[in-house]
Amino acid sequence: MERNEQIVVVRGGGDIATGTIAKLHHSGYKVLVLEAQSPSAIRRHVALSEAVYEGTSRVEDIVCQLVTTLSEARNVWDQGQVPLMVDPEGTVMETIHPWAVVDAILAKKNLGTHRGMADITVALGPGFTAGQDVDIVIETMRGHNLGRLILDGTAMPNTGVPGVIAGYGKERVIHAPADGMLKGCSKIGDFVEKGQIIAWLEQDGCRVGVEASISGLLRGLIRDGYPVKKGLKIADIDPRKSEYENCFTISDKARCIAGGVLEALLYLECSRREA
Repeated sequence: MERNEQIVVVRGGGDIATGTIAKLHHSGYKVLVLEAQSPSAIRRHVALSEAVYEGTSRVEDIVCQLVTTLSEARNVWDQGQVPLMVDPEGTVMETIHPWAVVDAILAKKNLGTHRGMADITVALGPGFTAGQDVDIVIETMRGHNLGRLILDGTAMPNTGVPGVIAGYGKERVIHAPADGMLKGCSKIGDFVEKGQIIAWLEQDGCRVGVEASISGLLRGLIRDGYPVKKGLKIADIDPRKSEYENCFTISDKARCIAGGVLEALLYLECSRREA
């Protein structure tokens, strides 16, 4: 099968998934993204899942179009772009029979991906067992093994602690202090001061302010109008004022994981051809 005939379904269109989508698209695969009805991406400017709300999204040089039919998806491929469908259950795969499926939902558990979905199956992070749920698991934990192929076993368990940047780890991430509809009063890329109100949570005539946990660049903020539950991750701050462009480009972590996914596809293709 020629590369441009190999359909790869990527389940999920968040910021980490977008790194994989970009890598596979640049490598000549036909990529179809499947997303949930209401994606909750924090780093929205680097998440192709925003096409669910806007109809179109763009991250760096990748343009993604929301489609509802396979005919529309083929037209988007013909334009050199990436189609996205709202199909959290992956029912379209029964019709298109993809060559490969990549689970990039990063739910920390398996939401239904299995080896029968395609010739090649790959999953990102914990919640999957290589050789059982999928063919290969990609390590997503920062550190020496980030992006490594796991051919037997599982990825490292989720610690719930984000990577440390300029000495800050868990302090960088902001969780909702209450239930409510989010209304941002700062935007991604803004420099915010610790304690500054960056958004409001409104419910039943009351509103609760969301404060910046540290001073720095607002790297991610869930979209306006999203109904959040208390404890949900809703914002992300980078303490480095010099890293403004990073708010709008695919991260080093996403690119490293994407390289692992591409390696996994090529590894399985070559090993099966030899066999």
